[in-house]
Amino acid sequence: MTDEPRDPKSHTEVHRVADPEATRVAGYLAQPDEVGRVLLLYSGGLDTSVMLKWIQEQYEAEVVALTVNLGQPGEDFEVVRGKAMDLGALDCFVEDAREEFARDYVLPAIKANALYGGGYPLFTALGRPLIARLAVEHAHRAGCDTIAHGCTGKGNDQVRIEGTVATLAPDLGIIAPVREWQMGREEEIAYAREHGIPVKGGTEAPPYSIDDNIWGRSSEGGPIEDLQEPPRDDVFELVSRPEDAPDQAEHLDVEFERGCPVALNGERLGLVDLLERAAEIGSRHGVGIVDHLEDRIVGLKVRDLYEVPAAEIILTAHKELEKLVGTIHQNNFKPALENQWAFLAYAGLWHEPLREDLSAFMDAVNEHVTGTITLRLYKGRATPVRRSSPFALYDPELAGFGESGGLFSQAASPGFIELWTLQSRMAFGVRNRGKGTG
Repeated sequence: MTDEPRDPKSHTEVHRVADPEATRVAGYLAQPDEVGRVLLLYSGGLDTSVMLKWIQEQYEAEVVALTVNLGQPGEDFEVVRGKAMDLGALDCFVEDAREEFARDYVLPAIKANALYGGGYPLFTALGRPLIARLAVEHAHRAGCDTIAHGCTGKGNDQVRIEGTVATLAPDLGIIAPVREWQMGREEEIAYAREHGIPVKGGTEAPPYSIDDNIWGRSSEGGPIEDLQEPPRDDVFELVSRPEDAPDQAEHLDVEFERGCPVALNGERLGLVDLLERAAEIGSRHGVGIVDHLEDRIVGLKVRDLYEVPAAEIILTAHKELEKLVGTIHQNNFKPALENQWAFLAYAGLWHEPLREDLSAFMDAVNEHVTGTITLRLYKGRATPVRRSSPFALYDPELAGFGESGGLFSQAASPGFIELWTLQSRMAFGVRNRGKGTG
């Protein structure tokens, strides 16, 4: 990008006269003469609003919009739909996918204790394959030949969406206008003004890229890119700053059945309602702020700020319950598979057979993850303080903590130690033969 504003129309005209086969770097990318009706993934923000007009103008194509409700806090989807229609969309479908998202995407992530890079609970990554699948369904239903999205060429979402569409619908083409037009924010705002597109928040809005759903919220870009800059207060819209959280701790009982959270403080809730309630409680106590340096699959390192109160509460409780009911071998082995599961979900490989195989393993392990964990929420921390399960592998009598000494035979320990250390002792002796004992 240059310092001077680009004319998106002239940029696209150069693209159009290029040799289609020379510019087709991937088989699924649609060429201009192949685009007649486009299914646009539409959020109502600046990028996709500009995109809706730009596709009509530059491709001379009809546009059908799709907006997916994954539990974005405070979003008025009727307003979003009306905006799309005002901008010339043939139609704008609004799909409420909260239940499916929670059941088929967030719940498997809970069972896998899924965190990418040790801190990111994958809320955006989990939503993209569902959004892409819904785009395919609506594109076929509306007679579209192409799907358009608002991802840049620097992020992971382009991989997640395009990979899913190419997997599920090889017959559909894909266009990504943001990768084509090379407009910056100021150029987009100028284009929006020229075409009568409302700019949400105006030009003085914080310069962050935001994504959110019921599992979390991310902010990136602008001052966040400066690693010497602490997070600014204007970043956080979901979670209270820990120093502003209540001075009184709150105890929260989180109940699970077969790895699925089913109740908070004894009140049974559907999964969507439970996640929203957990987010509300955690946000009040400053729980779930993550300042994360992330290795993207496109090769970049980026800094993201996450607000993930529901994920912090549920994953902390779930891990603690798994630890209580799992054997030492399960508890030592499962984290390696959790990391692989998280990487595949993060990397846009939701339909990779290995991810499905790993999910089957997670389901099997969670058959006995039933019980209640009590968390103490205080000033940004969620700490387990009480644990119970009918499948707990913890027995104070067996451990011999009582006066009787319990059922554990301490006298048998020397024999165990001799056998347990046998090979290590032999190896030490062989490898240090002739060196003396020091």
